[in-house]
Amino acid sequence: MTPQDSATASHSIAVPGTAEPFPASPQPAGGAPPGPARGSGLLLAALGVVCFSLTFPATVWALDGFGPWSATTLRICLGALFAGVALAVFRVPVPARRHWPWLAVSASGVLIGFPLLTTLALQTSTTAHAAVVVGLLPLTTALYSSLRTGSRPSPAFWAAALAGAAAVLAFALQQSGGAPTTGDLYLGGALLLCAAGYGEGGRLARELSGLQVIGWALVGCLPLAVPGAVIALLAEPAELTAQSVTGLVWVAAGSQLMGLLLWYRGMGVAGVARASQTQLAQPLLTLVWSVLLLGEHLTPAAPATAAAVLICIMLVRRTRA
Repeated sequence: MTPQDSATASHSIAVPGTAEPFPASPQPAGGAPPGPARGSGLLLAALGVVCFSLTFPATVWALDGFGPWSATTLRICLGALFAGVALAVFRVPVPARRHWPWLAVSASGVLIGFPLLTTLALQTSTTAHAAVVVGLLPLTTALYSSLRTGSRPSPAFWAAALAGAAAVLAFALQQSGGAPTTGDLYLGGALLLCAAGYGEGGRLARELSGLQVIGWALVGCLPLAVPGAVIALLAEPAELTAQSVTGLVWVAAGSQLMGLLLWYRGMGVAGVARASQTQLAQPLLTLVWSVLLLGEHLTPAAPATAAAVLICIMLVRRTRA
């Protein structure tokens, strides 16, 4: 994937870790959607977040048999294959030419930069460590959105954003013995690139459907991904194990496609404001998967920092509203 902020709070929301923003469907004249529909939308959005939360553990599994460059390029190729089938089945039109430059920017951040840099980071960082650091993605995306649109966030916004950043920085330094590691630098770069990708994807999603954005972005990456995969497989030894193949297929189909479609549909039914709250659980869910699937041992600082970042994100959203 995947799959978590908004280019504009009233129009779109992004998924930290693997997703494009998606606009809310128009609500009924009375305001909120009916109770049963809202509940089903929240359930779909929550299932999408579960898909996104598995991205880092699945990436670690993929690294069991593939190098970081192979895993990233093959992930794009497989994702493009699945997306191409969906585009053909649903006869999704190609975006207008004026959308292509911004589609390229979004794809560069979300589909290339973020997966590659986080995969490189996971060679040396634990999944739990990466989940806590990347938990800042909603804050960095909100900051990018504010700068991109020229808005002036309130002092409370900046206080919450800086508090979240300080908590993650303190956690990273405490875990690494006082100096950022190479993995932390990769994760920092991934945050910046993905924030830009989410921001530009959010602008596109005001005019295009979610499948148009993510589907054609994946297909558009094929001219780079196919030769890149060939070169990477020649340079990096690959071993097809059940675990590595499962991890690769999941990040391609589960994180990048299935999770996104569930997330998009959930927000379309329940509305952006309600459905987006489900993504606050993503870093904590990833910590759980890191223990259950990878056998990692969490330090008390990991869940504490993730909870602190969650609170800061909630405050940021309140100040933006």
